Amino acid sequence: MAEVQDAGSAPPSTTGPASGGIKDVGALLELMLRLGKAELASGEAVTQVELFMRRMARAYGVGDARIIVLPTAIFVTIEEGDEDRTVLSEGPRENLRLDQVADVYALADEAQRGTLEPADGLLRLTEILRRPSRFRPLVVVLGHAILTVGLALILLPTFTNLLAAAVLGALVGGVKMLNRDQPVLSIPMPVVAALMVSALVFLAVRYGLKVNPVQLLIPPLVTFLPGAMLTLAMVELAYGDMVSGTSRLITGFVQLVLLAFGIAAGAALVGVSSEALLATSVEVGIEPWAAWLGVLVFGVGVYLHFSAPRWSLLWMLLVLFLAFAAQKAGGLLFGTQISGFFGTLVATPIGYLIQLRFRGPPAMVTFLPSFWLVVPGSFGLVSVTRMFTDRAAGLDGMVTAVFVVASIALGCLVGASLYKWLTEYFGWWWLQIGRVGSYIGRIAQPKRARKDD
Repeated sequence: MAEVQDAGSAPPSTTGPASGGIKDVGALLELMLRLGKAELASGEAVTQVELFMRRMARAYGVGDARIIVLPTAIFVTIEEGDEDRTVLSEGPRENLRLDQVADVYALADEAQRGTLEPADGLLRLTEILRRPSRFRPLVVVLGHAILTVGLALILLPTFTNLLAAAVLGALVGGVKMLNRDQPVLSIPMPVVAALMVSALVFLAVRYGLKVNPVQLLIPPLVTFLPGAMLTLAMVELAYGDMVSGTSRLITGFVQLVLLAFGIAAGAALVGVSSEALLATSVEVGIEPWAAWLGVLVFGVGVYLHFSAPRWSLLWMLLVLFLAFAAQKAGGLLFGTQISGFFGTLVATPIGYLIQLRFRGPPAMVTFLPSFWLVVPGSFGLVSVTRMFTDRAAGLDGMVTAVFVVASIALGCLVGASLYKWLTEYFGWWWLQIGRVGSYIGRIAQPKRARKDD
C-alpha cells in the first residue's frame, strides 16, 4: 500500500531484547530477511518493506543498517566490529494467502517494536509459512468458482454467462489447486489456464451457445491478471524506486502478453479465426442490483479461495461495497477511465480505519480484495488480445489501461495521505501508517507528546 513519511515513527522499545543488546546477530539478520521476503509475498511495496526493516534494525539496536529491497532480492549490511557483514536473500516465488498475510504483519509488528526474540520469531514465521489453508481443497476450488460468478454478475449477468463462469471458475480453481505445491510450474500456468478457458469459451460460441466471449474470458482468469502488479509498479515509480517499479511494470506487461497468447492459442485450437477472436457479443440489459449482488458474491469467493482470517468477512465486504460505490459514483461524475481513483481513494483509508480504530484485520487483508475488484487489469488483457486483430485499437486500449492504472495508484497514495492528515488533525488516535499492521490498537498520545516527536 501507499507510503507516507517516517517522521512519526515511535522510538524503539526499551523493554524488549534490544534493551540489553542483541546477542545472536545471525538470527536477527535471518529474521529481517525472511520477514522482508514475507511482506513482499504479501503484496507490499519495496519502499514499505525497507521502512519496516529499518525500524526493526533500530528496535534491536542496529541503527546503522544499510538495506536494499528489490522484488527479487533483499540486501542487508551491518557493521560488526571493524568489518561490515552483508547478507542477502532471494525474493518470494509465490504470494501468501490472506490468513498468512495477517499473521505475518502481526509478527512483523512485534519485531519492529523489539519485543520479539529473533529465534522465536524464526520459529513462528516458519510455522506461518508452512500452515495449510484454513479450508479444504474442495472449498478453495469452490471459492474460485464463486468469485468468478461474482465478477460475471458485475460484467454481464445472463444465465448462460453465469453458468459458464461457474464451470470455468471451478476448472481454473482446480488447476491452481493441483499446482499450488509446484512453484516452478507457476510461470506457464497462466498460459495453460488462458488456453483452456479460451478453447472452451470459443467452442461453446462455435456451437451456438449465446455467451459473450469478452465478458466470459475475464472472470475465470482474474486471479492471473497483473492489474495489482501494474498499479504497484506505478506507486513505486512515483516514489523513485526506478528498478523495482520498472521491473514490475515489464513483468506485468509480459504476463498480459502470455495471457493474451493463451487466449489466441485456445481460439486457434478450436478453429476460430483471428478476425473473429473478439467479434462475438451478446447485448443484454443489465439489472442495477446484479452488480451489487456480484460484489457480495465476489467477497465470499475471495474469503474462501484465499483463506482469509476468521472474523474478517464482514470487514472485507464493507470495504468492497464502499470502494465499489465510490468507483460507480466517480464513473458517473467523471467517467469510467478515472473511476478507479475514487475506489482506491476510499478503500485505502477505510482499511486503516478498520485496523487501527476498530481493531479489525490488518489493512492489507481488507484492502487487497477491493483492489482486485477495482483494478481493471481486464482492460489491458482485452487490449493486448485485440492486437492480434487490430493493432491500432489494441494500442489505443493499452494507453487507456495505463492511464486507468495510474489513476488507481494515485488513489492509493492520496487515500493514505488523506487518512494520515485527517487523523492527526483531529487527534482521534496516534497514527502509525508507515506500514500496514504497525502499532495495532495504540491509543492516542497527548498532543504535547506528539509535538515532541
